Amino acid sequence: MDSITNVPILDLQPELDALWPELVEATQRVMKSGHFIMGPDVRAFESEIEQFLGVKHAIACNSGTDALVMALRALGIGEGDEVITSPFSFFATAESISNVGATPVFVDVDLDSMNLDANLIEAAITDRTKAIMPVHIFGRSASMGKIMDLASRYNLKVVEDCAQSFGSKYIAPCETCCGCDNGSKVSGMYTGTMGNFGCYSFFPTKNLGCYGDGGMMTTNDDSLADMVRMLRAHGSKKKYHNEVLGYNSRLDSMQAAILRVKLPHLTSYNEGRRAAAMRYWELLKDVPQVKAPEVVNGHVFHQYTIQILEGNRDSVATVMKSQGIDTMVYYPIPQDKLPVYRGQFPTFEKSEVLANRVLSLPIWPQISEDIQVRVVNALKLALN
Repeated sequence: MDSITNVPILDLQPELDALWPELVEATQRVMKSGHFIMGPDVRAFESEIEQFLGVKHAIACNSGTDALVMALRALGIGEGDEVITSPFSFFATAESISNVGATPVFVDVDLDSMNLDANLIEAAITDRTKAIMPVHIFGRSASMGKIMDLASRYNLKVVEDCAQSFGSKYIAPCETCCGCDNGSKVSGMYTGTMGNFGCYSFFPTKNLGCYGDGGMMTTNDDSLADMVRMLRAHGSKKKYHNEVLGYNSRLDSMQAAILRVKLPHLTSYNEGRRAAAMRYWELLKDVPQVKAPEVVNGHVFHQYTIQILEGNRDSVATVMKSQGIDTMVYYPIPQDKLPVYRGQFPTFEKSEVLANRVLSLPIWPQISEDIQVRVVNALKLALN
């Protein structure tokens, strides 16, 4: 049995122990180099991401939120425009849309995937709609086949919110292209490589996380890449020659060096998360009060988020905490019901249902079966 006393929602210690010599070497290299912001390690990291994802341009920045804002700016989206997105996400999604002067237009989610329901998007498109911002929630790709088809038919831009999905792939439900998801052209592609932009977060808890803040934009469009490179550096291509109002959103070399150490291990870490998800699936299959997430192809399980179908979710979390098991609620309030937006939007029923049901259980790549059994036993106790 594992000797761990309290089970955290995420344990980074196994990663730190395994990578410590490489992390020390990388951080010392940066300190000795004197290049602390946008130095050689940042450029090398961008190149390595381009190779990993198979994209033409990877542009590092200060955070996933900044990535979303700058992507929208580069696409010319602003005052009077509408961007369709999911109400069930972290606030940065809608916040980025509002911060460029556009209006978020929420479309309800699918209860199984917890992603934006692509079947509802077309009805929300107006003559003001300029883009769709799908969120690949908890590491599962949104229905990108249908989304890219709609974007093509209505001449819309697509900005993928990949904050939780680095290394995730979109796999069309039917590889023989029977028409169920119109997904044959993009099936098998990494999230963030299908739309006009992919926007990533390297917050420490992410599947690929640094030890501070960090973000990235990916695109295959040369002119868009040039624009976001300019935006991240105060709107200048050449120092002291500012062309537009931009941002101070550069990635620290130290964080880039850390991410370079971790990137070669990402695939195995994501496989570890999927293996943990499969074990949870087996442990929970006979618990009728719980809906466990499907282990679909391409899902990298940034979070392992169940739905409490019977009983009070918050009471369940409290009892589990008393048993030494940490859980989290992502997200207790849909974006459209947050104080900043309250009263401006209708209620999205399925998003509301999820906000009252979801509970994320501990998961990390190296989590053991013994710990997972302990988590599920505490969950069963709390349910009963």
